[in-house]
Amino acid sequence: MKKICLLCLLFYAMETIAQNQISIIPQPQTINNRSGNFILSGKTKINIKSPGALKSASFFNSYMQKMYGLSIPSITAKTSLKSQEPEQMIVLGINKTLSTSKEAYSLDITPNTIKIEGADEAGVFYGIQSLIQLIPVEKNKANSFIIPCLQIFDAPRFAYRGMHLDVSRHFFPSSFIKKYIDFIAMHKMNRFHWHLTDDQGWRIEIKKYPKLTDIGAYRNGTTIGRYPGTGNTGTRYGGFYTQEEIKDIVKYASERYVEVIPEIELPGHASAAIAAYPELSCFPEESTKHPEKIAWSGSTTGKQVQQTWGVFEDVFAPTETTFTFLENVFNEVLPLFPSKYIHIGGDECPKESWKRSAFCQQLIKEKNLKDEHGLQSYFITRVEKYINGKGKQIIGWDEILEGGLAPNALVMSWRGEKGGIEAAKQKHQVIMTPGEWMYFDHKQKQKEDSVTIGGYTTVQKVYGYEPLPKQLSEEDAKYVLGAQANVWTEYITNTSKVEYMIFPRMSALSEVLWSSKEQRNWSQFEPRLQQAFKRYSFLGWNYSKAYFEETIK
Repeated sequence: MKKICLLCLLFYAMETIAQNQISIIPQPQTINNRSGNFILSGKTKINIKSPGALKSASFFNSYMQKMYGLSIPSITAKTSLKSQEPEQMIVLGINKTLSTSKEAYSLDITPNTIKIEGADEAGVFYGIQSLIQLIPVEKNKANSFIIPCLQIFDAPRFAYRGMHLDVSRHFFPSSFIKKYIDFIAMHKMNRFHWHLTDDQGWRIEIKKYPKLTDIGAYRNGTTIGRYPGTGNTGTRYGGFYTQEEIKDIVKYASERYVEVIPEIELPGHASAAIAAYPELSCFPEESTKHPEKIAWSGSTTGKQVQQTWGVFEDVFAPTETTFTFLENVFNEVLPLFPSKYIHIGGDECPKESWKRSAFCQQLIKEKNLKDEHGLQSYFITRVEKYINGKGKQIIGWDEILEGGLAPNALVMSWRGEKGGIEAAKQKHQVIMTPGEWMYFDHKQKQKEDSVTIGGYTTVQKVYGYEPLPKQLSEEDAKYVLGAQANVWTEYITNTSKVEYMIFPRMSALSEVLWSSKEQRNWSQFEPRLQQAFKRYSFLGWNYSKAYFEETIK
């Protein structure tokens, strides 16, 4: 009798532990609990019912080997399962009748089987991500894990769920870019916006223009501390990605169902390109200007890559030389990225050089443009026409609205929501990325341990963001594809700090973009977030402890 009681208590304890592990971010559409548990162990195998599930099976096996030292081998649908029946089985397949929603999945766990079906390949992958979150992070001697029996059906709210990373202000190695892509994938996000060029560095190899990386990828020093700084490092700094490295990263992302969107900044933020090829400037003979109050390292004559942060007057001249240059750049960039999108920037383009340029003023007259804002619209529209001819669509920051929006442009609204609202009302697709909520370079607590750009964006504030502005009608709201968080790196000098700045805010954003508006509830998210902290630590990710140190406002 005592043995029976002990067994009952043990079963109850196992059941309680398993139920406590149902902590998934982002919150699935439906979760139905069942009694019982699935025991994941070295005896478990993956039964691949559809060829499209192979990448997900490979990802799961690699994850289990890396984190637990546990191999989960795969068998194909053609393999006889009679001999496998006593063993635990994970079954992966694609069921196109599951849902009309892309990326939807179902996860069905019984004591003998874990069955994941996706409406498409990505759906299977996201089912795997939910399964991973059900596996305890604590290792044990038996290397077996109790997973609660349940049923999940899930699908994303928004089609575009993005994270951005600026590698121009500070450069990060390919190995970290892959890790960043893993962050995106494991949060059921699907876009990586890669900011590759700016005033402080050109980061992508262009074989036709080798000076872009020989000269444009490196600066002679960097401002120390918060702008205007306390000095200059006086150290040459930079780096770039070869085209082979980029191909490898894009392939890595595709295996995780993450679309990589490159950004080639124009017509402003062009100092690095102009340093390499001065003829792209309105005034090639003029030396690069820099703010008088900042310390400068090295030569002050000729065109230079900028060493500090801000907005600079030397921008691309709207000449045939420049357009030929950009077309040749795109000819090499576009084939590297299967995405239908390319981001062309379009933000913070000062008009002083265009106002001083006799050529620009004559061009304004010839093209019957209203002013320099019209000239920017002409510039963007001409670039867009070339890119559309290559079968791609441009994305631009909301400044591309100024002077008239290019016909097929997609707008990223960063200066608040106004630009996104205006673009949606003009029937243009929109991605919401307003600085107040979506800039992860902002501090997470009132007194950060290191320098940040400013602002104050808590994890709770991110969680409370609603990507569909109230000002939009139901019809116009359909043009909002989703949202994205941006990580600008003026004050993020190393990979550990990148992680610190995005976590835990990225977890909050993932739920904003995936889960329905009605499901979002901070009091229900909070305990799941605390479980996420344990997973961060288990995975070796650095993260901010601000949640514990301050009262969330």
